[in-house]
Amino acid sequence: MTVGLPPADERVVAGLRMRCRITGDGPPVLLLHGIGRTLDDFTALHAALARDHRVLAVDLPGHGGSAPLRGPHTLPALAGAVAGFLDAAGVVGPAQVVGNSLGGAVAMRLAADAPHRAAGLALLNSAGFGREVTVALRLLAVPPLARLLLRPHPAIARRTERAIFVDPAHVTEERITTALAVARQPHAARVMRELVRDLGTWRGVRPLWRAELLDAVAALDLPTLLVWGDSDLVLPAAHLAYARTRLPGARAHLFRDTGHMPQIERTAEVEALLRDFWATHPARHAG
Repeated sequence: MTVGLPPADERVVAGLRMRCRITGDGPPVLLLHGIGRTLDDFTALHAALARDHRVLAVDLPGHGGSAPLRGPHTLPALAGAVAGFLDAAGVVGPAQVVGNSLGGAVAMRLAADAPHRAAGLALLNSAGFGREVTVALRLLAVPPLARLLLRPHPAIARRTERAIFVDPAHVTEERITTALAVARQPHAARVMRELVRDLGTWRGVRPLWRAELLDAVAALDLPTLLVWGDSDLVLPAAHLAYARTRLPGARAHLFRDTGHMPQIERTAEVEALLRDFWATHPARHAG
């Protein structure tokens, strides 16, 4: 177990150690976290869904307790590693895939590259729908500033956590401790820089990968749920309106007084949205 991270299991995928949490029994649900984050962002929702689903959460490569990839960290590379994780966990049929922030983009890439993996997509404040992104992430594209901002410092960790939530009560010492443990991994800063360079510049999120990915996902006509917080300081809620134009068949829900992680600030409501969505679009031939 990585020092400072809550207990979880490990799987070895193509020689890569991946920290994961797999609980429950029933149709499979895959939970994917955001950039620089861990599966612990889904702890409460994971427990709620595991009452009647097999819920699989994983630290993306180079995040939390998962080892970094041997090659560059890109969106397709992360999606490929997640596919390998599903194989290692014995999930051979489609799963309901839930992604927050970067995890939403990884979920879409996974579905586009391997359509048989996804029964449906639930995208929570997902990357991929707009150029605008918090200045903190844009500055990571500038090497001298990246070195400064990616230092494992308690004040930086606290400020980052505070930007994620509307309610400061969610900025707990436990979350700050986890953030510091993640930042102290020897590869953490490099992985962040690689992902930021792959996905954007100091001007914002690159348009080409977004356009290609959204075209591919729209062509799948996959059941999709779009969820956002109206006070997101990382990926603004205006992205939801654009997401609805690109995926017109998707369901959409906007939470009031909610930030970048509705699965934490609105756990019960997100669970209810997911269960209603899945009741309408159940997985078939799930493994």
